[in-house]
Amino acid sequence: MRIAVIVGSTRPGRKGTTVGHWVNDHAQQRDDVPGRVQFDLVELEDFDLPLLEEPTVPAAADREYETPQTRAWSEAVDRYDGFVFVTPEYNHGVPAALKNAVDVLGPEWAHKAVAFVSYGTNGGVRAVEQWRTILANLKVADVRAQVTLMTFEEWKDGEFRPRDIREEDLEATLDELVELTETVRTLRLESAR
Repeated sequence: MRIAVIVGSTRPGRKGTTVGHWVNDHAQQRDDVPGRVQFDLVELEDFDLPLLEEPTVPAAADREYETPQTRAWSEAVDRYDGFVFVTPEYNHGVPAALKNAVDVLGPEWAHKAVAFVSYGTNGGVRAVEQWRTILANLKVADVRAQVTLMTFEEWKDGEFRPRDIREEDLEATLDELVELTETVRTLRLESAR
């Protein structure tokens, strides 16, 4: 199984890169990783996705996209069985860059699993609640556990210092994600036959 830890902000100076590394480093140390699960850190910024420039609606495009950035993003998402969205909360909602990255694709997301590590003044919980609704429409299964990081409590003098409980939260979230990813991956592979 392959799981991508997607850093969903492209804002200069974003906290997401640090959080993404924290998640990925922790995931690499799990006992179930060798030979069973591969975690990769994916920076959304690296794909330089234009804002909804595809003329064909993604659900009808059948993975045939016109812009090279969308094609590269499609291939990347297709490689994975599950995802950890590292998502900020902007203005009580989801970040535009990650929303666009979700919206430019269609079937690449279906029958996969997702977990959330969010951050913001209130831990990013409103963004996660919106993500759950958005991704359900794309047939993405989400885990109940999540990690919520408080920007004013867990960044001191610009340095990321998560509370001790966050490691436990992350472990529980990854446990659920690995289990759900395995389940939906089996269903996806059976339906492809």
